[in-house]
Amino acid sequence: MALIDGYPNIHHVTASERLAQIQLSKGINPTVKVKTPSGPRRPCILIRSSPWKAGTAETPWHDVFDLKNGRIHYYGDHRVDHTVPVGTTQGNAVLLEALAEHRGLTAEQRVRAVPLLVFAAVTRNKTPKGYVEFCGVAVIDRAEQIEQRAEGIPFPNYRYELSVLDLSAEDEQVDWAWIEARGNPELTAADTLELAPRSWRRWVEQGHVALPELRGRALHPSEDRKPVRRSIESSRDSSPPLSAPHRPSDSGSASRTPTESSAELMVSVLMDRLRSLRVHKKNGRPSRHKPLALLWGISRVAAGKPHLAPWREFRDEVGGLMAEFGLPESSVTPEYPFVHLQTSLLWNVHGLPPELAAVSRAAAFDRINPEGGVTEQAARLLEDPFVRSQAVAVLRENYLADVDQHALMERLGLAGYESAGGIEDLAEEQAGGTGPVARRMFASSRIVRDTALTAKVKKLHDNRCQVCGLQLSTRFGTYSEAAHIRGLGRPHDGPDEQPNLLVLCPNHHVQFDTLAIYIDTEGTVRSTADDNPVGRLREHPAHRLDEAHLRYHRALCGRDTVDRVLQKTAR
Repeated sequence: MALIDGYPNIHHVTASERLAQIQLSKGINPTVKVKTPSGPRRPCILIRSSPWKAGTAETPWHDVFDLKNGRIHYYGDHRVDHTVPVGTTQGNAVLLEALAEHRGLTAEQRVRAVPLLVFAAVTRNKTPKGYVEFCGVAVIDRAEQIEQRAEGIPFPNYRYELSVLDLSAEDEQVDWAWIEARGNPELTAADTLELAPRSWRRWVEQGHVALPELRGRALHPSEDRKPVRRSIESSRDSSPPLSAPHRPSDSGSASRTPTESSAELMVSVLMDRLRSLRVHKKNGRPSRHKPLALLWGISRVAAGKPHLAPWREFRDEVGGLMAEFGLPESSVTPEYPFVHLQTSLLWNVHGLPPELAAVSRAAAFDRINPEGGVTEQAARLLEDPFVRSQAVAVLRENYLADVDQHALMERLGLAGYESAGGIEDLAEEQAGGTGPVARRMFASSRIVRDTALTAKVKKLHDNRCQVCGLQLSTRFGTYSEAAHIRGLGRPHDGPDEQPNLLVLCPNHHVQFDTLAIYIDTEGTVRSTADDNPVGRLREHPAHRLDEAHLRYHRALCGRDTVDRVLQKTAR
């Protein structure tokens, strides 16, 4: 039957003459492999997370779903009573095998990778069991062997970091015909890609480097978008899709996340902690010491340096930042944030004896030279350029708004984060030249822009600003400017392509590049200072924008704050 208790029957949605009935009885549910000319292929792995027994001896782990940012921490199936090696339990063995496929270095290797379909158990109609919500398609970023405890007894297990892919191009749905095609031994893995979600195809093509842009985040699809229906064989056109949630629900979705109370650090928790730093106030003004120290820690991650640094290096570098960018009335005391940033739960200090663990004594630190920096979990999140951009924006907006942003970012080695355009490399060659004004010769490395592309997109909009509609008249025609949403310069490294371009008047181009305005998920242009609407973005059917680029610009503005709320439930 198609519906049970008013909800879609998952077995009806996934019914197939080719594949065995899917199971969600366990946490990790692999489908049976099929034999193909290129070797065995598994159609999919179904992941299920339930909060009902989390933290018990039977299920001692707490899975963490941060669907707002497309991330999941998921635990394997090794338990305290298992006597077999940690990687040999059925679930761990299947996921470790999948991880090897997901780590493929070439598209030819990744095309064979098995997709993970993720579900979460939820309460519906006051019934705590039997209902699940489809959360999306995921790939495995990494796996880590950890030690857990059940009733005080330690045991090993694996923790997997998953990236949930953006399904907005498919109206938050997955065509089950894709999974059926993967179970067809007559089709090659490359053949089955025709039915895969766009984000999965891009991941196969580009690999893990593309994940920051491919992770799913809360979107609001336009009302006229139709579900994507594609098929290799016309007989599969009737295969129903699985629907991932994207709209608020009236059916008790507060119970949706298996582990919202978990202490695991995810992106949303990271941003909340950055916004709620406990900072000392001087003459009613918040001190800048902790925010400057955290920005310094972020700059180390951006530069690929170890996240922990010796005290003496911290003292010299962060002390210099305090002297230059701290409040005029504040003393230069790097020992204060070095120790007290630990209260943020984003900072670690190693090598201090217990009697010095909570005090700020520069002389003792000079002698011992402990190490300090952002936590390992924070550093791993900040490796993602999107997350890093958002973290920098949160610190600047909440604590450092009245500082010379360009000078601060230059000083930290984070030049480019204060604007949407980024920076281009410019190397001085020699001084000299003739003329009434002194000149200097430069050898520069400049980004080559596609002028034909910008001319095309300007023509589509008839040189009218997409924000205000202004068509600026010149002596011989009209004028507009093409703005890249995700800048081409460092550190943004955006693409020179039409979905990354806006047509703007000079005024709104400057405001967009300097992060004074942004475009929200509904297409409204807003002021970053107060979130008041400036206007509605003018669109053209032949000029589609990439939501990933708009999301990146919002992150630079500190405005990527929308939530994905689970809605669709299966029974």
